Formats: sequence, C-alpha cells, structure tokens
Amino acid sequence: MEYDVNCKKCTRLNHFLLKTKEKYPTYFCKPVPSFGDKEPGLLIVGLAPGMHGANNTGRPFTGDHAGILLYETLFMFGFASKPSSVLRDDGLILKNCRITNAVKCLPPENKPTLEEVKNCTSFLRMELNNLPDNTIVLALGLVAHSALLIALDCQKNKYKFSHGGRHVLPNKLVLYNSYHCSRYNTQTKRLTEKMFEDIFLLIKNEMEN
Repeated sequence: MEYDVNCKKCTRLNHFLLKTKEKYPTYFCKPVPSFGDKEPGLLIVGLAPGMHGANNTGRPFTGDHAGILLYETLFMFGFASKPSSVLRDDGLILKNCRITNAVKCLPPENKPTLEEVKNCTSFLRMELNNLPDNTIVLALGLVAHSALLIALDCQKNKYKFSHGGRHVLPNKLVLYNSYHCSRYNTQTKRLTEKMFEDIFLLIKNEMEN
C-alpha cells in the first residue's frame, strides 16, 4: 500500500487528529510521511508523531524533545547535515539515512493500540520492501521493534527487544534495538547520550566494514 496522507483507517486516531486540529489550526495533523534517502543504509523507526513535534511540523522527530538527541547524534555520525531539526523547511538533509514511524498518526497520550499499529504495518512493510539488502534498521523502543516484526511476519520470541540488541532478519535486513530517545527516557537517564552514541558507533562500524 502506498503512503496516504489522507488515510483514515483508524477511527480513534482520525477523531483525535480532528480534535487536535481544532485546538491547533496551524498544525499538520495528518499521517506524517517518512523523511530522508529513499535507498538508505540506515532506516530509523520511531513510535509515532509527537503532539507538538511531527504532528505540528509534518516531519518525523522535528520540533520536539525526542528529536534533540536523535538529530545531534545523526549529525555527529555523518547522517545529517545539521545537528538540530526544528522546522520542516529548515534545509536539513539526511545522508544515507531515512526516518519513519511505526504509527503515522498522533495517538492519544502517545499510546497507539495494537490494532492501530497493525493498521499501519502496510506502510511500514512497503518501506522495508524497498530497502536494499543488508540495510540496517534501528528500532527506537519496543513498539517500533514489535511493529517491524509484524510487518516482516517474524516471530517475536525469536527476536527479543533489548537495548543494544542486534538481530539478522530473514529478509537480509539487520535490526538494532535502542531505548526510545523520548523526554522521559533521557531525563530519567534510562537512555543517556553515551548509550545512544554507542548504538550508532556499532551501526556505523558495521556499515563501513
């Protein structure tokens, strides 16, 4: 299934977007498209658009706290042209990297249901099927990890989520796991800058060898 900016498959999410648009008329409030190279060496999969981030700007991890650490780290390792992402038209370019979300629409309290995750897997599956062999996929958090396995018809018990985990998938993709770079995780130190950088160091080394 091709990406559809007007998708209304999830009734709860569509209703929530309409209510949010009433409250914030200038916000994007639609399914957020992926961002970056179409044939990347690294695909990053997040959870879903944030209320005042991607749901506002229309670009993944742009304009909210979760994007701060992500784009700083992408810049540090040569995947981004700038260390920050504030607006969709800020001139930022991703290099050999692409970012998407497991769920394209803003969910209430940032918690999509399993049904909503499954509804969105057709878009994620299309994204994955278009990747070159041996592309590295980084799942930010358990929901993104689970969505990837659903999209690829992989058994969850064979590919358990753990921070720093690495899995070789049947379709010639390599899956890495990281805790999500959310405000909660970074402020509670569940995910530190060094922990996040260490994941990217592993990824960068694998891509270059």
